[in-house]
Amino acid sequence: MTIYVEDLKFQCIIGILDFERVTPQDIIINLSISYSYKDEFINYAQVVDIVKENMKNSKYLLIEDALDGLQEILLKKFSLIEELDIKLTKPSILADCKVSVSAKYK
Repeated sequence: MTIYVEDLKFQCIIGILDFERVTPQDIIINLSISYSYKDEFINYAQVVDIVKENMKNSKYLLIEDALDGLQEILLKKFSLIEELDIKLTKPSILADCKVSVSAKYK
């Protein structure tokens, strides 16, 4: 089975520039979680809550650190996860494009 969370949009502090450390900005999270469904399932509402809470509380400097932090907490919370693919987008940081970084974890 694969769970997809698409276009989860909220604001948080993320970035290394001075203004990014004081003003929350929009981010968009897309993720997929692969797992073997037998008698247990992964609650996608819990996944969304954990992602939002972690991002808002952690105030990461780099997108790469945010991805690693999300991976760590999700794998710890949901032992059924076999593969995790996370993409974090900052849609407003540059005027003429969206910037994203993604990572896959097994």
